[in-house]
This record gives sequence, structure tokens and C-alpha cells, in this order.
Amino acid sequence: MKHSSPYEFLKILLNTPSPSGFETRGQKVWVDYVSRFADSVEIDSYGNAYATLNPKGDPTVLMSGHVDELGFMVSHISEEGFLSIKAIGGVDNTLVRGQRVTVHGTKGSVPGVTGLLAIHLQELDDRKKVPDLHTMHVDIGVSSRKEAEKLVSIGDAITYSAEFQELAGGRFAARGCDNRIGAWTAAEGLRIASLKKGSLKAKVVAVSTIQEENGLYGASMAGYRVHPDVALVVDVTHATDIPNCSKAKHGEVSMGKGPVISLGSVNHPVVNARLREAGKKVGIPLQVEVNPRWTGTDADAIFKQKGGIPTVSIGVPNRYMHSPVEMIQYSDLEQTAELLAAFALSAKKGERFGVKL
Repeated sequence: MKHSSPYEFLKILLNTPSPSGFETRGQKVWVDYVSRFADSVEIDSYGNAYATLNPKGDPTVLMSGHVDELGFMVSHISEEGFLSIKAIGGVDNTLVRGQRVTVHGTKGSVPGVTGLLAIHLQELDDRKKVPDLHTMHVDIGVSSRKEAEKLVSIGDAITYSAEFQELAGGRFAARGCDNRIGAWTAAEGLRIASLKKGSLKAKVVAVSTIQEENGLYGASMAGYRVHPDVALVVDVTHATDIPNCSKAKHGEVSMGKGPVISLGSVNHPVVNARLREAGKKVGIPLQVEVNPRWTGTDADAIFKQKGGIPTVSIGVPNRYMHSPVEMIQYSDLEQTAELLAAFALSAKKGERFGVKL
């Protein structure tokens, strides 16, 4: 993949299974790509990946996105060979039944399906209920535990078998856009900044973090390790331009109208203002969303490290979050990467971003 385009990198990254706690494959793809233009690449003890540009620069600008996705783990194998599962991250139980899945066994990938009781066999009241995960199962087609154990083991990860699909309007759908598109954007922001390295005053560190879906764990490690002067965290945010979503309740965010700047609490007002300036200078349209208490992203873990790091969460509009068919508009993604690079290139030597009273 050494010579792949940004778009090919995106497709490969999205198709590479990387559930929380099992991110190694996704990180290998990311590291392979950023190694082309970063001055150095490092991996920490838990698998966060760091790509650095202009290591002697000042200030230090962190660009971050998490590489992990939702999934499941095999928790039990019945005598008949059916697999019981536990969720990795915030899985929507209403979507689990009747799906094609892949069990990522130590001996290779094993296809399966999530079994369900046919609607004809369900009690009338049960048809209206969302089943608990422990009442569902994965069927890999075997007839006994002995057969199953030749293919899979307790603790194996499982993902939906839903890969990259191009759609009309410059859009695409895939599982795990939340948030391998953020890891992609951090890498792309670094690549674009590297094209103007001669005018870059800042040290730029792009990070592909792990285990956001389990509790922002990788971001806590990365924020502490790098302790940048400013952090830009990219994640998906809810596109509310669909028929059944209340804009009065959830705000107005549309696909195709550019990156979304988060306002409130975690999001640093000085960095927010600088992002607006950087976006305006290069002609990138920006949307806004309000997060009065927290962002629900890695920004929540990074901003409070070691006395505080000026941080902003930047969202890429995403329809159908936490489903196997998350939808993104590629132009929004490109503009988000361009915004990161523009911010890094606008940083003045020795600049700091604290609130002034």
C-alpha cells in the first residue's frame, strides 16, 4: 500500500477490521501510509500510533482520530456450536439480528450470521421488544462445539461484514466510519502539512488512537505522552439532515456543508477562533454544534491532561452512526483534513493558546 492514493487508503482502512482492543491490523495500515511523509513514527505499549512532522518545531500541534470500531467478542460456545457474544462499545441491539458477521479467529477469518427467531415463531409481545444480547447468537454453520473450536475460540473478535460502498452524490457507506475516518483525517492533515514543510513552524503529531469506544482510553495515554500545546480531535458527528431527526433537539448539521466545530465546555474558545480564521483563509465552510457539558469524543480525555491542553473537537457529518451503514460525504472529509493542515501551518513560532483575562 506504499503508493496508494488518499482515497485508496481510506477504503483499505475502512475495510480493515479494528474493533476496540483489536486494533493492530488497522494501525498497521495507518502506519504504512504515514511512514511515507512523517519524519518519525512510533507505537506505544498499548498500540497508539504517533507520526511526527518537523520534530524541532514549536508549538506542538496534535491531530487525533481513533482507529477502533464497534464489534463483539465470543463469550461462550454451546454444545451445538452456537457462539454467544458480548458487545465491544455501544452496540445497538436493534441492529444485531439477521446480520452477516466475520469472526476474527487466530487461524483466520470465519464467516457467520447472527441468528434470530423467525417472526412467525415469536410471541406477539416479543415482537415489540429489543432482545438482550445474551439471548442472541452467532451461527457459523457447524454442528458441535468440537467443530466450532477448530475454527474459533473464546475471546475472538467479531465485526459486521459490511465493507466500503460508494454511493451517489460523492458519498460512501461502511461500518466503522466512526471513527477510522478520524484516523484517516489525522494522517491526511499531516500529509497536506508536509507538502509545505518549509513554511511550517509547528511540530505536528498525528495520532491514531485506540479504544475510544471502550472509554477514551488511548486518547488519555496519547494526551499524557505528547502533551501538546494544542489538540485538534476529529470524530464523526450526527448529520441531522434526515427525515426522522429533530433539529430542535439535536441541532442542524448537514452532509456536504463542511466540518463541524464543537462549541462549549471542553472546546477551547481561543482554538475555536483560530480554527475559524484558518478555515476562512483557505475557503473551507464550517458548521457548528453545541456541546455544553462534553463532546463524547477523545477530546474529553485529552483536554484535561497535565493541567489542561487547549482542545477542540471537530466533527465530520455522519448519518446512521453506530450502524453497519454509516454514511459520509468525501468532500467533508477532505475539507476536515485541509482544515487541520491550515491550522498547523498558521501556527506562529512559540505560539500558545491560553485564555486571556
